[in-house]
Amino acid sequence: MIFTVAIDGPAAAGKGTLSRAVAARFGFAHLDTGALYRAVGAKGGDPVAAARSLTAADLARDDLRSLAAGQAASRVAVIPEVRAALLEFQRRFARAEGGAVLDGRDIGTVICPEAEVKLYVTASPEVRAHRRWLELGGDEAEVLAQVRERDARDMGRAEAPLKPAADALVIDTSALSIDAAVAQAIAAVAARLDRAAAG
Repeated sequence: MIFTVAIDGPAAAGKGTLSRAVAARFGFAHLDTGALYRAVGAKGGDPVAAARSLTAADLARDDLRSLAAGQAASRVAVIPEVRAALLEFQRRFARAEGGAVLDGRDIGTVICPEAEVKLYVTASPEVRAHRRWLELGGDEAEVLAQVRERDARDMGRAEAPLKPAADALVIDTSALSIDAAVAQAIAAVAARLDRAAAG
């Protein structure tokens, strides 16, 4: 069975948590596409060469969740040649047999516009900054400034800007518990699988 779940949204909205939960619930493979861009940014050097030579070891680095890696990812993600190098990798993963969940910023709009389920996970910048601050520490006001700066860059870029797909279910996690958000995501996927099974 080929079945793709595309989960998009800004940093610290909860899309990674939802993606892992959906993948686990349905036995689908999971790809955090942001990790691809984080790994390219973290490798340093020429970003295009880094994207073309990405390995599993690059994706296993333990510094990919840092604020610095996130900022580096956002900077290299605006380079069309980097996006092109990573595009085919993501599309092959998405349409592999057995089902796949991909989370990122342009999965439902650019990478997999034919995805069977599209979710857009969001939350207010203040809530997202607080979550990131709890995770990483530092100065909370500075974290909020970085979140807003990254949002502006991701939403304003000419190539594949961050936005919900027209047919995406929007899940705002600002005031939702993790369990409630996961339940919404799982219900959306289950409903689509039921429709597919019914033919």
